[in-house]
Amino acid sequence: MSLGILSVLALLPILSVFVLIVLFRWPATRAMPAAFLITVLLALFVWKVPFLQIIAASLDGLVTAASILYIVLGAVLLLNLLQESGSINAIRKSMFLISPDRRVQAIIVAFFFGAFIEGSAGFGTPAAVAAPILVAIGFPAMAAVMVTLIIQSTPVSFGAVGTPILIGVNAGLSGQAEVANYLSAFSADFPAYLHSIGGKVAIIHGITGTLIPLILVLMMGRFFGQKRKWTDGLSILPFALFAGLCFTIPYTLTGVLLGPEFPTLIGSLLGLIIIVPAAKSGFLIPKETWDFPLRKFWPSEWEGQKFEEKTNGPKAASIFRAWLPYVLVAVFLLASRLWPWLKNMLASLTLNWRQIFSTQIDTSFQPLYLPGFLFLVVSILTVFIQKMSKKQIKGALNKSFLMLIGPFIALAFAVPMVKVFINSGTPGGLDKMPIILASGAASLVGKVWTGFAAVIGAMGAFIAGSNTFSNMMFSLFQFVTAIKTGVIPGVIVALQAVGGAAGNMICVHNVVAASAVVGLIGKEGHLIRKTLIPMMYYLIVAAMVGITMLQVFKF
Repeated sequence: MSLGILSVLALLPILSVFVLIVLFRWPATRAMPAAFLITVLLALFVWKVPFLQIIAASLDGLVTAASILYIVLGAVLLLNLLQESGSINAIRKSMFLISPDRRVQAIIVAFFFGAFIEGSAGFGTPAAVAAPILVAIGFPAMAAVMVTLIIQSTPVSFGAVGTPILIGVNAGLSGQAEVANYLSAFSADFPAYLHSIGGKVAIIHGITGTLIPLILVLMMGRFFGQKRKWTDGLSILPFALFAGLCFTIPYTLTGVLLGPEFPTLIGSLLGLIIIVPAAKSGFLIPKETWDFPLRKFWPSEWEGQKFEEKTNGPKAASIFRAWLPYVLVAVFLLASRLWPWLKNMLASLTLNWRQIFSTQIDTSFQPLYLPGFLFLVVSILTVFIQKMSKKQIKGALNKSFLMLIGPFIALAFAVPMVKVFINSGTPGGLDKMPIILASGAASLVGKVWTGFAAVIGAMGAFIAGSNTFSNMMFSLFQFVTAIKTGVIPGVIVALQAVGGAAGNMICVHNVVAASAVVGLIGKEGHLIRKTLIPMMYYLIVAAMVGITMLQVFKF
């Protein structure tokens, strides 16, 4: 069978997800079982994957889905506890004290605070933290999820203290003969080369990501404003550009000079220190306050979980006490990633299943290291901080478990589909589906690969839901393709990493998980159609920057 036909067949699982969710508007609870079945049939009858390998990959997917649900449960429980206690009202009040303009609130909470959570934890945690805060202060659930998905782009390549580069690209390239031969020609070592790739990633993101706050507010105006116009965001253009630069300047300098661990953390923290006082003083913010339409005019598709005021809770809870649980989440996440003794202690409990059913597939679950555990710890502390009654606790628990039914069904098929897709290769047989798909794309576009490299990264993240895994899967492929097409491999691998970050905006199980936290299920297609816009912007501009970098870098 030719590479072209195999590439088309390998595209079917991705195409089925896109067609069913985005075009036919099926909810993920219906679309993902269908996509899973298509993938399994292709693996069995075209790729000739042994049945036990498909079962093993599916079980690995179920464990990963459980990890995602674990995080969602913790985030949802914390949110519902704050709602039941009445502290949501204090959080809402605090944001209006900074600025009543919804665009400013989105930039502060989603872009800066979300980036800080991404820098410390990764794993889709920003949406689990930022989206419910936005809903609590009066955002439509769909708007809250949309903006938190959009910001899962620029910060992602250096999320979880640099994991997508230090583990993803590193695992893809280290120890490979092609890389060693290339570096020997430049008398360079691999650690320095990895650092240089990280620097290129920071430059591409720094240029492309500066406009993300502006795109965020333009999207809000177009889809959630009273007039539904792109121009609703233009009045705050100076502030949005200022916010973007407050993040990307320290972010880029850190990535180039210090390495991959801290660009997102330093960019977000310095940005918050600058942007919050600036917003409070009204710096570059128009006098006319922008807001959503009145709630009674919201279409039903905007709605998720409602946050009614609780008259039986401490409505007058202090702002500090109301925010304390989320402050604790941020501090605990940061400490668990930066303090080696704490990180090692939490990671020491790892439940492993090696070589499932005698295949080469392994899976693991880290109940203490995953962010879900820290959410649950903070939830328990919240009960005491907010002095909650048994009735309030019971109400929060009931709501939380009910909210997980839809995501459980969707993720129980979405993640196993991904695992079957990426474990579809067999010794002596066909390459796995993602590699065949990428090879087909490379043979099709040839010497203009620089303009397409980021698309492969995005495809990998769309499939796997992880910039890190996309880099692991495709970094070597991108490196070899760059050498074959006569372009600089470091730039191409950097575009892979940037594309992998951009793909997080439309990844199905990121969308499902983010929606679940605010009770917005079955509307994944609406969200992906919207987030395709900023993702396309990201891929196009990144490609243009990458093409320019080929004229600057020689290594």
